Amino acid sequence: MLIIPALDLRGGHCVRLHQGDFDQETIFSANPLEVAREFVEQGAQRLHIVDLDAARETGHNRQIIREITRQLAVEVEVGGGLRSLADLAELFEAGAAYAIMGTAAYQNPELVAEAVQRYPGQIIVGLDARDGLVSIRGWLETVQVSAVDLGCQMRELGVDTVIFTDISRDGTLTGPNLAASIALAQKTGLQVIVSGGVAGLEDLEAIAEATVQNQGVIGAIVGKALYTGAINLAEAIATWGGAV
Repeated sequence: MLIIPALDLRGGHCVRLHQGDFDQETIFSANPLEVAREFVEQGAQRLHIVDLDAARETGHNRQIIREITRQLAVEVEVGGGLRSLADLAELFEAGAAYAIMGTAAYQNPELVAEAVQRYPGQIIVGLDARDGLVSIRGWLETVQVSAVDLGCQMRELGVDTVIFTDISRDGTLTGPNLAASIALAQKTGLQVIVSGGVAGLEDLEAIAEATVQNQGVIGAIVGKALYTGAINLAEAIATWGGAV
């Protein structure tokens, strides 16, 4: 399965939030490029980058993303504030391999449909949920649409892969919501990358088992557990990592 290290960018720094709360931010590094380089040196084949400033429409960190894609031999998937074709064009010009569309999937599904046609195989939808309901705008707003229903709609538009984040688990090191991730995959026919709460190797082992059993889960995003040392990335990739 894919084991994808996460870098959340805010104000040019590499940070982590607790349950998406911007008031509970920990700065892990003032040099995201070096953090990304360390992940690649440990074997990462893909990086997951969230531009928190772009998500909140307070700026962006695209120059850092450009530096990462140009200096490191690694695929990069990027989310945060991608709400127009111009945003997507700029991101892909900066070297991203995949674009993650979250808020737009709910607010502007026609844009997602056009993006899938224009950039086949490069559009991933981020389904972020609180208690099963979709959250948008950098997790600031929860809407009365379930992740499963929105996932079904995205599947009809041609999306094949989503990242599912249970916000209540994100940054908590309490374990991912694997059951909800598997249910989402089975009910929608989508490939699901699990995100939020991965705490240790046992979590990755459970996700890998779901992958082997063809339950629709294809990978895991790991964030805080890498920064705290709870998971050794090289060890995890050697055991379960690589391409799907």
